[in-house]
Amino acid sequence: MATSTLNSTIVRAADGAPLVRVRPLNRQEAGHVVDAVFAQLSPQSRFLRFHSPVPRLPGPVRAGLVDLDGRSRAAVVAEIPGPDGPEPVGIARLACTGDGTADVAVAVVDAWQRRGVGSRLVAALAALAEQLGYTKLSGAVLPENVAMLGMVRSVFPAVLSHYDGDVVQVAVRTGTSAWAVTEEDVMADLVRR
Repeated sequence: MATSTLNSTIVRAADGAPLVRVRPLNRQEAGHVVDAVFAQLSPQSRFLRFHSPVPRLPGPVRAGLVDLDGRSRAAVVAEIPGPDGPEPVGIARLACTGDGTADVAVAVVDAWQRRGVGSRLVAALAALAEQLGYTKLSGAVLPENVAMLGMVRSVFPAVLSHYDGDVVQVAVRTGTSAWAVTEEDVMADLVRR
């Protein structure tokens, strides 16, 4: 059972207890959330997220991830209740690439993978992107990240994807544009065949 608003989504257990809450992330708490999520990623999860071995989060990369302005760089966080307050278990971030398009990246800590957290993060980020006026979300996924590709297809059945070198580029439309098929979509699909 899920209770949804634009500001947060709370996933509840059968007894009604909150399990995972997804909400927008602000700049002041971004550093803590990025560090906490990164610390709970296995080497394999870090590789799949950053497309290379990343034993430590380099300073410039971390600075870019925590630099949120709520418009051109925004994020949502998934949290669970902890003894000292909410504990982050996932983050999804968007970065404007221009023309109503944003690049998206997602990370879910290993202990919470394949439990619906990534789907909820992506859906919440898409809702936030729509609210901010984005009409298209895109991202690069390693082909071996089968779980991520499957999750994107389950959340966005109309996802467009194609191989681009060593990655699979995925793109989805948001809002009312999600239901429109453009000439660009048709041509892209024909070229890929």
